Amino acid sequence: MPTDTELLDAWRRGDNRAGEVLFDRYFESIRRFFCNKASDSVEDLVQQTFMACLESRDRFRGQSSFRTYLFAIAHNVLYKHFRRKRRKDSKIDFGVTSVHDVADSPTQILAERDEERVLLSALRRIPIDLQTVLELYFWEKLTAAEIGEITGAPEGTVRTRIRRAKQLVEIEIGKFNESPQLLQSTITDLERWASELRQGLTRRPPATPS
Repeated sequence: MPTDTELLDAWRRGDNRAGEVLFDRYFESIRRFFCNKASDSVEDLVQQTFMACLESRDRFRGQSSFRTYLFAIAHNVLYKHFRRKRRKDSKIDFGVTSVHDVADSPTQILAERDEERVLLSALRRIPIDLQTVLELYFWEKLTAAEIGEITGAPEGTVRTRIRRAKQLVEIEIGKFNESPQLLQSTITDLERWASELRQGLTRRPPATPS
């Protein structure tokens, strides 16, 4: 199995098949990154991410892993998407504004369990900065240092954001008009439900570079 670096080097030398393999390797993760934040534009944002990677492949210097580099591109694509959704005279504070505040439609992810449905909704009601780090932590199993490379924040700041995000998710879960048993189950086994939800996110056929 070739490494990301080997595939990237071959791709730079003109081996388009290597680029296809590299994109296919991360397609599911990148698509999952957008699913609960911009469900109305997932396919377009995935395409934008891989196109930006294609255009910048020769500028990647290997100072981080290719994985974090690709997620950093996806992070920039997402934030540009939200800025476009706001009026030109209206700024967006990602440390305050949630997906629930700016999204035109609810998430299209199909949750198999009520706990998963509640968790998805709660994640969309915390600030976008916090939702982003928590989903990268829960779903991609990234470290605080890796998330810092993606978001441009110091590792200590990322750790603080993860703790704060968990606290706010629990607060939001408690606001739902659901049975006390369901809310308690969701909060008590938060990481378990996040893990099971990750497994339930469906994969669609990947796009490939040209």
